[in-house]
Amino acid sequence: MTGVNLTTWILNPVLGLMIFLFIFRIILTWYPQVNLNQFPLNLIAWPTEPFLVLLRKLVPPIGGVDITPIIWVGIFSLLREILLGQQGLLTMLSRVS
Repeated sequence: MTGVNLTTWILNPVLGLMIFLFIFRIILTWYPQVNLNQFPLNLIAWPTEPFLVLLRKLVPPIGGVDITPIIWVGIFSLLREILLGQQGLLTMLSRVS
């Protein structure tokens, strides 16, 4: 297994999991009364919150709605496509070697 294949093998599930967690986080914003510090919701909040805090400094809520999870879904989806898509960088590198 080459380094590119190993990277692809690790990166694909990680990016997929992050997209899933942010989509679930978007759904949780519809229920503001939910406590994100209780199990099992803390399993969603813990890995996503550092990303959201970082982006909330740049993008304020629009009309009281926090759009930062939506932005992160877009960022991670774009990264996944650029790196691992049919014509992604890592995909092309794995075909060459």
